[in-house]
Amino acid sequence: MQKLFKSKILKWISISILVVMLVMSGAIAYTIHHSWPQESGKIRLPGLQAQVEVRRDQSGIPHIYAQTIHDLFMVQGYIHAQDRFWQMDFWRHIGSGRLAEMFGQSQLNVDKFLRTLGWARVAQTEIQQMDTQTKNILEAYAAGINTYLGNHQDSGLSLEYAVLKLLNPKYKPEPWQLLHTLTWGKVMSYDLGDNLDTEIERSILLKTLTSQQINQFIPPYPADHPVIVGDAGNNKDTRTRGSRDTESNVNRFSASSFSSPLALGKGDGIGSNNWVISGKRTATGKPILANDPHLGVQMPSIWYEVGLHCLPKTAVCPYDVTGFSFPGMAGVIIGHNDRISWGVTNLEADVMDLFIEKINPNNPNQYEVNGKWVDMKLLAEKIQVAGSKSVTQTVRYTRHGPIISDTFAPLKNFRQTVGINLPANYALALRWTALEPSTLASAIVKINRSQNWQEFRAGVRDFDVPAQNFVYADIDGNIGYQMPGKIPVRKTGDGRYPVPGWTDDFEWQAYIQFEKLPSVFNPESGYIVTANNAAVDEDYPYLISSEWDYGFRAQRIVEMIAAKKNGITVADVQKMQADNKNLIAENIVPILLKIPMSDHRLEKVRRLLVDWDFQQSQDSNAGAIFAAFWKHLLADTFSDQLPEAYLPTGSSRGFEIIRQLVKQPNNNWWDNQKTSPVENRDQIFKQAFAEAVDELGQTLGKDANRWRWGNLHTVTFRNQTLGKSGIAPVEALFNRGPFPSGGGGSIVNATGWNAAKDYTVVSLPSMRMIVDLANWDNSVAIQTTGQSGHAFHRHYDDMIQSWRKFEYHPMLWEQKNIASNAAESLRLVP
Repeated sequence: MQKLFKSKILKWISISILVVMLVMSGAIAYTIHHSWPQESGKIRLPGLQAQVEVRRDQSGIPHIYAQTIHDLFMVQGYIHAQDRFWQMDFWRHIGSGRLAEMFGQSQLNVDKFLRTLGWARVAQTEIQQMDTQTKNILEAYAAGINTYLGNHQDSGLSLEYAVLKLLNPKYKPEPWQLLHTLTWGKVMSYDLGDNLDTEIERSILLKTLTSQQINQFIPPYPADHPVIVGDAGNNKDTRTRGSRDTESNVNRFSASSFSSPLALGKGDGIGSNNWVISGKRTATGKPILANDPHLGVQMPSIWYEVGLHCLPKTAVCPYDVTGFSFPGMAGVIIGHNDRISWGVTNLEADVMDLFIEKINPNNPNQYEVNGKWVDMKLLAEKIQVAGSKSVTQTVRYTRHGPIISDTFAPLKNFRQTVGINLPANYALALRWTALEPSTLASAIVKINRSQNWQEFRAGVRDFDVPAQNFVYADIDGNIGYQMPGKIPVRKTGDGRYPVPGWTDDFEWQAYIQFEKLPSVFNPESGYIVTANNAAVDEDYPYLISSEWDYGFRAQRIVEMIAAKKNGITVADVQKMQADNKNLIAENIVPILLKIPMSDHRLEKVRRLLVDWDFQQSQDSNAGAIFAAFWKHLLADTFSDQLPEAYLPTGSSRGFEIIRQLVKQPNNNWWDNQKTSPVENRDQIFKQAFAEAVDELGQTLGKDANRWRWGNLHTVTFRNQTLGKSGIAPVEALFNRGPFPSGGGGSIVNATGWNAAKDYTVVSLPSMRMIVDLANWDNSVAIQTTGQSGHAFHRHYDDMIQSWRKFEYHPMLWEQKNIASNAAESLRLVP
């Protein structure tokens, strides 16, 4: 959602002058501390049923002990609000399409698009359909937030409100509602979904490329890379269903032609790793489970670590769980309870389809269905705009979903950008599972209290949007994998291109039944690996996706697990999560080393690659040289034939494209179409290497021995709102960095960067967790920034260096250990 939030929010007001004045007057010191929460002592909390204790460790991680479910989740809401309310407030405004209420006219067009999607409308339906137990939990959670809001306002909530007051003096946060929690799941679904982008990309590329070239540029999943189910993470010589050659599909649609440039734009490298190793491969004889979700860079972290403990745990109050939560959402998303542990990665499922609707030329609110004009459903949305008049927007609905071409800017020039024909009068409607009622909230609380594989699967069944890969382990020694989610079964078509909406030929007929979704329990291999790679092979009877991650991270994780047959420890898994090996470098550097070089300067630099182990750590000299070569290689190979917006970013697809192209030294892709000579692979390699050396000499100095990857590849943790204002004094308050970083795209340490732009980290392992099923207290974790969302608080940025250095803190579990390590203790009483 980062690209939806534009940096010009605050540029139209001279906040920088006011901030300097505040600093000079000393008022800002009071304002900063004014919002910091009370972490010890006693607080009276109206609405509590009994006393609740909150113990925070040295990292500010709270463990909440309550006697009732109501009190447990009420205090979770209260604690979330204490530490992260600005973040929660901003997220709920995204979810409801109400950013202009906070930030004014600059966000009006964003709100129009979000109102068109209508997440808040879907959430209202979910509330009506929700089971009583889940609703009670969410109501208790909201009550905790609202109790905190009742006693804290403006700068007493967070420093950001003091700055916002200068822009929008009338803004006051409203009470928290259930729908604010539910819309966050929709926002996450948007951030994790990229199928729509690829539908549009294929359509745009068809304007300049042949279908064969598109298939080379968007290749099928590699036959030699891991598939999750069927081999449970082992290598398998098979291709995945839906990754077949697409030429017949393109030809089928090219006559009447369909397309869409919906370049929504998520951060490059969004994905995750998780794996689980059975006791027969570990030193303790019990499983070890690891997870590191890869998300966009932000400040504070998207995650909030917390323990939720019923004291005592009973059938009436069955929660005893710890792990990572989302501020604004009740429960624990990833973690463990007293019997099981689980981790999550994005499935990359194809759950979004663009439908091209024929519009009645005499009535723009009618569209064709099987030869007849049908009225659209019209819905008026009133958008409040800070500092301006409200705006009324009409959202048009077809049977497939909302018409998004009315409000999403890239679609307004759709006909001019694509290589296929369209009806004379058309609009584009979006069918997407996240625009239908979901049961995500109930899934989370069910998983949190599950005690075995059967109960876990029953909870995961409700985790329908967004579709994910779950790995599982329990203290009895079992490991498993389950894929939940609403996966459409299409009458015809494979979701690769926008399809006609005026017939029934491409309708969604059903969703794959949960019992038929991929699942594995105690595989013979003794491990399960998921890293957004293919979940199934070609034998699976349904289409899940044709756009998996290409499996380089999965391949490397499998290699590391297989290399250590048994005796694997938590420390070993820490080293796996820290692995920086670049598999495409391992593939193509040997080719580069064999190419004759007549330039002594280039040859001298190239010798620095000779003994490289392909580990792209932040201190790596060879890692810097290769990254610059890789960036220029992609540009020199593809910039002459592709639109600038669709140049390879260097992600896993780029890895696979180049891996295949280097086998064909005279492939037409190597030739620069803008020059008269016909170039081949080796010429482009030499050209890219020379350009890389020149660039590094200019940016890092003439001494090639001093070049380091971390000097190029830096991460800056930015506040999602004011940290992108473009006003230096404001950004300095909230942002932290830049910091040198290792890793890269499609590396296990997945610090993604966009090779079409620069080396800056745009996505990263947002947290790392390793759970030891032999001893919960031996489990460890780390997140990117810190627990607190309050700038300058001691826990605002105290995890950054640990995260960079792969240093973990213990995930404390036993009550006596939590008590003995408590830095702060807070009693909440009725």
